[in-house]
Amino acid sequence: MFRAGFRDLVKPQWVSTIEELKLAGGLPVSELSRRMDASYMAVKQYCEDLKELGYLERSRIPRTEVGRPEIFYRLTSKADALFPEAGTSFTLEFLETLKPIFGDSAPEKLLFQYFQQQQEHWLPKLSKAKSLVEKATLLAGLREKAGCFGRCKYDPEKGFRIEEYHHPLQRIFDKYPRAIAMELRAIEQSLGTKVVRKEIPGGKAGPARVDYEISTLGTR
Repeated sequence: MFRAGFRDLVKPQWVSTIEELKLAGGLPVSELSRRMDASYMAVKQYCEDLKELGYLERSRIPRTEVGRPEIFYRLTSKADALFPEAGTSFTLEFLETLKPIFGDSAPEKLLFQYFQQQQEHWLPKLSKAKSLVEKATLLAGLREKAGCFGRCKYDPEKGFRIEEYHHPLQRIFDKYPRAIAMELRAIEQSLGTKVVRKEIPGGKAGPARVDYEISTLGTR
C-alpha cells in the first residue's frame, strides 16, 4: 500500500496506525487500539507522535454511552504523499499516447508548457529575494518541495551552485532529453542570470549529481 521503502524507514507501529486510519477514515483511540491489539496508552502515543509530524489530526467525539468524549484521529492531507501515485510511468505512457493524436512533437510541446508554468510559479516567490544568492537558495528550496533533492554550495573559486542528487523527472529527461534545456531556461529566466548545468558522474569521489552553477557569482 505504501510507497516503496516507507516501511523500512519508520516504526512498524506507525505503519499499522496509518494503515488502520486509512482504511477506516478515522477512529477513536479505543477502537484503534482494539484493531491493533495494543494498549490504549501505547496507541495514543503513536498517534500523538504522528500528529506532531503532521500526518494526523486530533479531535473529540461524544461517546455513545455516558462518559467523557473520546479522542479521535484521522489522517491529514500530508499523509497522502505516503501512498503510491500514478507517477513517472503513467506520465511517460500518457506523453506517448499524444503522438498519434497530435503529432510526434506533442509531448515536447506539453513539457515546454509545463516548465513555463513552473517559471510562473517560481517568479513571485523569488521576487522577494534581496540578492541573487538568496534567490538561488529560495529556488533550491522550491525545487526540493517538488521532489528534487539537493544542496546549495559556495566556494571562492567556483562560486555559488545548486547540487542536485535526485530529480523526479529523470526518466522523462532520459526519454525526452530536450526537456533538460527547457527546464534550464526556466531556471535562468527565474533567476535572471546565466546558469551552467553540469552532469557529474558517480564514482569514488561521490554519487552522481547535477550542478547548476550561477555564472554571475564566480562560475565559468
